Formats: sequence, C-alpha cells, structure tokens
Amino acid sequence: MADGRAELVKLKNIGETSAEKLAGIGISSREQIEELGAVTVFKRLRERYPVSITMLWALQGALLDLPYYQIPIEIRTALLEELASDAV
Repeated sequence: MADGRAELVKLKNIGETSAEKLAGIGISSREQIEELGAVTVFKRLRERYPVSITMLWALQGALLDLPYYQIPIEIRTALLEELASDAV
C-alpha cells in the first residue's frame, strides 16, 4: 500500500477504500486530517467522490479513536453546523 494509505487504514473507521479516496485528495496521515479538520476533508472528498455523511462521522471518529456510530450527538450537530456554515 503506497502514499500513506498503510498509516490511514490503521485509524478507526478508515478501510482500504476510504484510505484510497483520502490519498486521492492528498491526505496521507491522521495529522493532515486533524490539521484540516474533518469537515474540510469531507468537503474535499465530496467534490471528487460520491461519499455519504457517514464519511464525516468516520473522519471525526478516526480523530477521536471512536467507531463512527459512537460519535456523540453534540459533536455530530457541531459538524453539521460547520458544514452548513461553510456551504453559504
């Protein structure tokens, strides 16, 4: 596995397909996801690939070391608000 994908698949919620998509937008490490933020990375993915909102939860879960379905509602709401405010 090239371009940092091996590191990415070690993160919770990130499988080979997600790692390949992340590599496709120039993301090769957890640090890059953290620097940019889950919303920005999600938006970049969405511009290039058909991804669902679950990818946003997966990215945040990767940062928090939580399964995507365990992201607290408060965090999900904040992420959706950030996504909506950036869209305007």
